[in-house]
Amino acid sequence: MSTPHSAGDARVEALFARAKQQLDGGRFDAAEQALDCAQANLGDAGGARLRYELTRRRGILDFRRERLPQALARFECAATLSRSLHDRMGEARDLNNVGAALRRLGDFRGALRNLTLSLDIQRARGAVSASVLTNIADVYRELRESDTAMRYYRDALAANRAQGDAIEAAHVQETMAELALDSGDTPQALAWLQEALAVYRAQGRRVYELRVHDGLIRAALALGDIAQAQRWSSSALALAEAWALPLPSALQLQLARTARLEGNAAAAAARLRAALAAAAGGDPVRVPLLEELARLQESSGDTAAAIATLRRANAEAAALVRAQHDRQLDWLRIRFDTAEKQRTIDALQSENRLRQVQLRQRTLLLWLALVSGVAAALGLWLWLQRRRQRERLLQAARQVRHEEQLARYRREADALAEDRSLLQTLLDSREDALCLLDAEGQVLATNRAGRLLLGGADDAEPVGQPVFACVAEGDRPALQAALERMEDSAAQRLEIVARHGTPLAVTFTPWRGGDGLVVLGLQERDRGAVADTAQAEHTPAEAAAPALRDAFRRALVDLMLAVIDTWERATATGRLELAERSRIWRVNIDDGRLRARAMERYLAVSKLPSNPRWRDVLRSAYFVLAHCEGLSAEARAALQSRIDTVLAYTRRDALG
Repeated sequence: MSTPHSAGDARVEALFARAKQQLDGGRFDAAEQALDCAQANLGDAGGARLRYELTRRRGILDFRRERLPQALARFECAATLSRSLHDRMGEARDLNNVGAALRRLGDFRGALRNLTLSLDIQRARGAVSASVLTNIADVYRELRESDTAMRYYRDALAANRAQGDAIEAAHVQETMAELALDSGDTPQALAWLQEALAVYRAQGRRVYELRVHDGLIRAALALGDIAQAQRWSSSALALAEAWALPLPSALQLQLARTARLEGNAAAAAARLRAALAAAAGGDPVRVPLLEELARLQESSGDTAAAIATLRRANAEAAALVRAQHDRQLDWLRIRFDTAEKQRTIDALQSENRLRQVQLRQRTLLLWLALVSGVAAALGLWLWLQRRRQRERLLQAARQVRHEEQLARYRREADALAEDRSLLQTLLDSREDALCLLDAEGQVLATNRAGRLLLGGADDAEPVGQPVFACVAEGDRPALQAALERMEDSAAQRLEIVARHGTPLAVTFTPWRGGDGLVVLGLQERDRGAVADTAQAEHTPAEAAAPALRDAFRRALVDLMLAVIDTWERATATGRLELAERSRIWRVNIDDGRLRARAMERYLAVSKLPSNPRWRDVLRSAYFVLAHCEGLSAEARAALQSRIDTVLAYTRRDALG
């Protein structure tokens, strides 16, 4: 079952066949209608092959109608289409048609160029058509190169015979006979014409048979055989009458010449006038018809009529030349218009290509910019990631260093606290009753004798308790006042009663290691010698040089001031909060308000105790460094520098 598309193609092919049939019969309008119907059936979706065939057939129709410029344009378009379809033989055929049209337009060089290209393609394919050889021969005949033309005619004749096309071979023989008659080789021309006549008769081609009588009559007249010319004339008239064929104008001319040479001027004149009346305007045969009529009029003695007829012949010849010239101008105009259109198309295509290149360049630049932007963003992201990584590593390193510093600060702060085992060993080496107190009155260590007197029993354990809890309640204020005065005193004596009721005589002396620790010597009353011994035992060694001691005191005050300033800047709180949080300095209630009186004495050299608690100052500094995490590196370095200054003095045993 055929598809709609294949059925439509079949209809178009049938219309092409019908158009060819009408064209061969000379019915040009009917052929054009058939081609119009074929184009309508093709529509916009027709195949490329059918569109090519339609263009080629319209070119043939224009060629037969003598619309040579239009035919040439269609033939060239067909050649382009066949080239795009990769149809080499079709391209050769179209180039042959282009050459034929150019020959008719008088462009013999262009005709030879296209015909030669067609011949080369056909020879390369191994199938040379006779038509291209015939057209090449026609061009050389127009160029008056008879020998070259005859050579190509012979090749065309051989090609037709090789292909078994007797009719086309007979056509070539007719043309060869005309060339032979023009060159004076009448016997050869007569032989070719008789061969062609035999072929036409055998094939039943009466129109061609009638046409060949023109050449036969001309050959007989050229040989001077008027009788033979008369016989050929009679044969032609009988053939035309038998088959109701119109007499061609060229045959009418030869019949008139034969009648004139026979002396039948009236019949010759009548035939010439009938032929002129039948010949269309612009038919080239009209000129020789008029010239023959003028000769006939001249031979009849009508000179005026002969001159008028010759003028008419010259006018029509000039009109033919002008028509040929007009065709050439029309062709050149079409060529120029086509060239201009092509130039415009080329310019537009060039501009379009330029715009496409510019668009591609802009697109490339945009992509390049995009890729560059992405690469830059990626590079920036990688740089930021590396920077963040470095910052994290630096932060981690700083955190590690900070933690190490905190650990060091804590270790150093802990190292400032007295080694209680060492203190206990030192006290146990003494036989008299001794206790070691800190500046707040806390019992840090005591020997066995001290426990007995202070606690009242051997299993009593006053260590870690305030010393005030071990005395009678009435003696506690005096004991506390004496302890507070120890920061500025070298030694004090006091009589108190222990909590268990034993009256005691106590002696306060500074601990030889400094830092505000106090040695409490205990004895029952009336044992002053022991007290004197204890005092002498705990009196510090020789005091340091006054200048060095003053420098140490100033450094200690500067450190304490720096500690409080750093604390206040870092925490936005005051010194009382520092004292409370560090638990290094006692906070007292004085006149209804809280005060850190012990700390305040370390804020001025004039108020600094004679026996300063330098360890507590250093512990305060380490506490600030350890607990103020927002400190800048500069603040830490400044505070550490002051700590190092104080430590340098302590290492010199500035306090003895």
